[in-house]
Amino acid sequence: MLEFAIAEISFPVGRIQFLDMHPMLFAEFLWATGQDRLADIVLDIPAALPDSVHRRLMSELRTFCFIGGMPEVVAGYLETESFQHASQVVGDLCETYRLDFPKYARRSDPDCIDMVFRGLARNIGHQVKYTRLTDAWAHTTVKRAVNLLDMARIIKRVPSTSPTGLPLGASISDRKFKAIMLDVGIWQYLSGMRIDSAIAEDDLMDIHRGAMAEQFVGQEMMVSQGSDLFYWARDARGSSAEVDYLAVIQDAIIGVEVKSGPAGRLRSMHLLLETYRNCAGGLVFSTDPYLELPDQKLTFIPLYHTFAATRSVHQA
Repeated sequence: MLEFAIAEISFPVGRIQFLDMHPMLFAEFLWATGQDRLADIVLDIPAALPDSVHRRLMSELRTFCFIGGMPEVVAGYLETESFQHASQVVGDLCETYRLDFPKYARRSDPDCIDMVFRGLARNIGHQVKYTRLTDAWAHTTVKRAVNLLDMARIIKRVPSTSPTGLPLGASISDRKFKAIMLDVGIWQYLSGMRIDSAIAEDDLMDIHRGAMAEQFVGQEMMVSQGSDLFYWARDARGSSAEVDYLAVIQDAIIGVEVKSGPAGRLRSMHLLLETYRNCAGGLVFSTDPYLELPDQKLTFIPLYHTFAATRSVHQA
């Protein structure tokens, strides 16, 4: 909320240092749970792993996605080993956010902010259209609410851009954007998902039609990409296409998809790589094991490797 405080005060230029803080990464969750060896694997350069290790990491990732990376929630889970308790702590946190909304009354209607807050959680993975969030307020009021939540770091706008060159932010569209929540645990609470039934799903890609996995990848990339997130979308008559995220890795533009299924179904990714020859390749995150398809410029990577695979500068 620092931006809101700064708006009300003045301070000497050059005497304040800004640091971005994020929820815990999956690797940090593994450290917190005493699984340092698994954390080392997750942070290493992605490669094929023994099936037993892959299954273990996917199991731990499922746990993380239902808890999230907010430190108090993780601490509560470690103490109780209860998903329900973790969900209650997340709920208390979300209610605290909502009770804070009236403080923004001078900037936007707090009831509108509340409805937009919940509406965005239900639209993870989709282009944001203000009418989908709520039709009870004017377009400008809803837009202001989205901007306030973004400024407060509760949500993150992910604008569409054209990957014609660097920086990616030079070609963003102000009107076309998606959004992710601050944390996957907050997302699952606001989306109204019943944790007992969702846990029964075998594949993270099946939960809310892949929204949980896309939220997880987005928040890991928020750290690996330095807080900048973009995606690619093309709206053409009879030929619309969308790639979930774009990454810049060692000065190369990379397409990022979050989905299951064989490479032949990645129509949008193939179109991106064919249209923009400067794109170096594509990463496909899923629950499947590691697989390289160099002839198609694609690499299939397990979800748990998202941070390591998308670091802007690879570390040996």
